[in-house]
Amino acid sequence: MALKTGPQCAPNNGAAMCPKQKVAGMSSRTPPKVAVLMGGPSAEREVSLSSGRECATALRDAGYEVVEIDAGTDLPAQLASVRPDVAFNALHGRWGEDGCVQGLLEWLRIPYTHSGVLASALAMDKERTKAAYRAAGLPVVASVLAPAAEVRARHVMAPPYVVKPNNEGSSVGIYIVHAAADAPPDLSPDMPDLVMVEAYAPGRELTTTVMGDRALTVTDILTDGWYDYDAKYTPGGSHHVVPADLPPKIFAACLDYALCAHRALGCRGVSRTDFRWDAARGLAGLVLLETNTQPGMTPTSLTPEQAARVGISFPDLCDWMIKDASCNR
Repeated sequence: MALKTGPQCAPNNGAAMCPKQKVAGMSSRTPPKVAVLMGGPSAEREVSLSSGRECATALRDAGYEVVEIDAGTDLPAQLASVRPDVAFNALHGRWGEDGCVQGLLEWLRIPYTHSGVLASALAMDKERTKAAYRAAGLPVVASVLAPAAEVRARHVMAPPYVVKPNNEGSSVGIYIVHAAADAPPDLSPDMPDLVMVEAYAPGRELTTTVMGDRALTVTDILTDGWYDYDAKYTPGGSHHVVPADLPPKIFAACLDYALCAHRALGCRGVSRTDFRWDAARGLAGLVLLETNTQPGMTPTSLTPEQAARVGISFPDLCDWMIKDASCNR
């Protein structure tokens, strides 16, 4: 259902502008060789290893020859040795999700899954993502970038607010400063020198996956507290209601906004956009938080669950991503 008002996003014409490099072996009897890139050095290494193992199993079930690669500094040499027909990017976080690996794969002319260099870098930078959202007419909460030292020293925004790294995912390094807080947050020394401070958005945690040019459905994420790293990846850490029990107007807005965000950032393949919704404010209470260009593919992940809910099995989802793979993304 499309909204009559709201953001105006032009269709993503990436396929027309960037013709696919055909994945070798697709039309032959020899199954294409797929390198599943996983692990890596980011803060989300363990999640990526779990995603990679799940995807590798699914791709083998779908008939592909699969090689699992733990992406380290020797990744170019590993790729040269394996000589894959296509790379399935199951990396999460910095280096694997921010345009770095995408640039390497473009240089080596290895077709790959998910978004390209620019969209990956843009979506990984939360402040620039918000700028793209605003330009597309999508609703966001107020935010500023501030030195971590200043955030430790004083309230740079009236509480309640949230502090997070500007370029990490999976709720890594999230601090919530409540309305009654007397002191600023005691940020970990591991936090980057520059952090994002954004107004706290109350309400329900919602998310929508986009697959190509289709928004799949909406999930309502229920937890006992904040939807943090443990809630995301620990079995039983959260409960997912899919499809979410929402007013039709809000459900439709999530689908519309997620597809618009996907196009505004120039995403390809699969992405997932997260929302907060304050029911007391109706449609005005729905705001975008961020877009994940490489959603988790673990047993507790939201994207495979949404795909299954609309009739797409996990092997079929992974197979679709391989067939969608290309260079020039």
